[in-house]
Amino acid sequence: MMNDDYLPVSCEQHSEYELAVMHGQVLHITWQDGHGRIQSMPLKPCDLFSEQKSEYLSARGPHGEHKKIRLDKIIRAQPITNQ
Repeated sequence: MMNDDYLPVSCEQHSEYELAVMHGQVLHITWQDGHGRIQSMPLKPCDLFSEQKSEYLSARGPHGEHKKIRLDKIIRAQPITNQ
Protein backbone atom coordinates (compact mmCIF):
# COMPACT_ATOMS: atom_id res chain seq x y z
CA MET A 1 0.00 0.00 0.00
CA MET A 2 1.29 3.45 -0.91
CA ASN A 3 1.70 5.62 2.13
CA ASP A 4 4.39 7.94 0.78
CA ASP A 5 3.68 11.59 0.07
CA TYR A 6 2.49 12.55 -3.38
CA LEU A 7 5.01 14.45 -5.51
CA PRO A 8 3.20 16.67 -8.03
CA VAL A 9 4.03 16.07 -11.69
CA SER A 10 4.99 18.92 -14.01
CA CYS A 11 2.26 20.92 -15.72
CA GLU A 12 3.70 19.77 -19.05
CA GLN A 13 3.35 16.10 -18.12
CA HIS A 14 -0.16 16.64 -16.77
CA SER A 15 -1.12 18.36 -20.04
CA GLU A 16 0.22 15.40 -22.04
CA TYR A 17 -2.04 13.04 -20.06
CA GLU A 18 -5.00 15.40 -20.60
CA LEU A 19 -4.38 15.44 -24.35
CA ALA A 20 -4.17 11.64 -24.43
CA VAL A 21 -7.57 11.48 -22.69
CA MET A 22 -9.10 14.05 -25.06
CA HIS A 23 -7.79 12.35 -28.22
CA GLY A 24 -8.34 8.75 -27.13
CA GLN A 25 -4.60 8.11 -27.53
CA VAL A 26 -3.31 4.75 -26.34
CA LEU A 27 -0.11 5.04 -24.30
CA HIS A 28 2.40 2.37 -23.33
CA ILE A 29 2.71 3.19 -19.62
CA THR A 30 5.32 1.90 -17.19
CA TRP A 31 4.60 2.56 -13.52
CA GLN A 32 5.24 1.39 -9.99
CA ASP A 33 2.13 -0.16 -8.47
CA GLY A 34 0.96 0.07 -4.87
CA HIS A 35 3.07 -2.95 -3.92
CA GLY A 36 6.27 -1.52 -5.39
CA ARG A 37 6.20 -3.75 -8.49
CA ILE A 38 6.94 -2.32 -11.92
CA GLN A 39 4.03 -2.72 -14.34
CA SER A 40 4.09 -1.97 -18.07
CA MET A 41 1.31 -2.23 -20.66
CA PRO A 42 -0.63 -0.33 -23.30
CA LEU A 43 -3.45 1.66 -21.69
CA LYS A 44 -6.12 4.03 -22.94
CA PRO A 45 -6.34 6.99 -20.53
CA CYS A 46 -9.95 7.80 -19.61
CA ASP A 47 -9.75 10.51 -16.94
CA LEU A 48 -7.53 12.43 -14.56
CA PHE A 49 -8.76 13.01 -11.02
CA SER A 50 -7.66 13.96 -7.51
CA GLU A 51 -8.23 11.82 -4.45
CA GLN A 52 -6.77 12.16 -0.95
CA LYS A 53 -4.29 14.90 -1.97
CA SER A 54 -2.93 12.86 -4.90
CA GLU A 55 -3.60 12.93 -8.66
CA TYR A 56 -4.48 9.80 -10.60
CA LEU A 57 -4.92 8.57 -14.14
CA SER A 58 -7.87 6.30 -14.80
CA ALA A 59 -7.24 4.04 -17.79
CA ARG A 60 -8.44 0.89 -19.55
CA GLY A 61 -6.13 -2.01 -20.31
CA PRO A 62 -6.04 -4.10 -23.49
CA HIS A 63 -8.78 -6.43 -22.16
CA GLY A 64 -11.00 -3.66 -20.78
CA GLU A 65 -9.66 -3.87 -17.24
CA HIS A 66 -9.66 -0.66 -15.19
CA LYS A 67 -6.38 0.78 -13.92
CA LYS A 68 -5.96 3.59 -11.41
CA ILE A 69 -2.39 4.93 -11.47
CA ARG A 70 -0.98 7.64 -9.25
CA LEU A 71 0.64 10.19 -11.56
CA ASP A 72 3.91 10.43 -9.64
CA LYS A 73 4.34 6.65 -9.91
CA ILE A 74 4.39 6.75 -13.73
CA ILE A 75 7.93 6.08 -14.90
CA ARG A 76 7.28 6.39 -18.64
CA ALA A 77 4.30 7.03 -20.92
CA GLN A 78 4.86 6.72 -24.66
CA PRO A 79 2.21 7.17 -27.37
CA ILE A 80 1.47 4.08 -29.44
CA THR A 81 0.92 4.71 -33.12
CA ASN A 82 -0.74 2.11 -35.33
CA GLN A 83 0.33 3.44 -38.72
